Amino acid sequence: MGTVSAGAVPAAGTPLRSGVSAPAYPTPHEALTLLKEGNDRFVAGEMTHPNQDPARRKEVAAGQEPFAVVFSCIDSRVPPEIVFDRGLGDLFVIRTGAQDYDCLIEGSVEYGPVLDHTPLLVVMGHQRCGAVTAAVNALESGTTPAPNLDAVVQSLSLAYAVAKKTGADDLVEATVRAQIRLTARALRRDPALRPNIARGMLTVVGAYYSLETGEVSWQP
Repeated sequence: MGTVSAGAVPAAGTPLRSGVSAPAYPTPHEALTLLKEGNDRFVAGEMTHPNQDPARRKEVAAGQEPFAVVFSCIDSRVPPEIVFDRGLGDLFVIRTGAQDYDCLIEGSVEYGPVLDHTPLLVVMGHQRCGAVTAAVNALESGTTPAPNLDAVVQSLSLAYAVAKKTGADDLVEATVRAQIRLTARALRRDPALRPNIARGMLTVVGAYYSLETGEVSWQP
């Protein structure tokens, strides 16, 4: 997959299109601010549900300009569009068990930043992740899960090993956080993404979602 040129991206501060609450091609910092503000509203129970009306549906039918990619877990309690109080055309969302990252998923994650100039890529894990719990239990006990689930376990084995070395009391939570860091690090080294990161056109950040509070905490 090729990279886009810096000249293809409008300058920061591009005027908003009519009816759109997120700027076209914001800076990575501006995109992150939009997500932080949306999560603040979600936590406070003051959601505004932007870009969720028929006018927005009609507007984005012809094309899209999402301002962020969120790579997160399939868990039903962690829907990014709700967690960040966003709407149609705002986010590219990729969801796998515990952000399991392989070649097929790699192409999906690269799509937004490479082909659509999306300036922010968020890797979001969450509290009490079921996939991580299953993997940790399997690795701790030496048991082998069903064939397809075994692939998820193996993909999480490095994060498990990193967490194990910390001596953390809660090995599941430590593995979740290690998986976030490792996945974000791998994406920063992705050859298709590195040019945009080097130009300041793309930022990759890690995030952790609390099931209890709804709050997203951020890590570099």
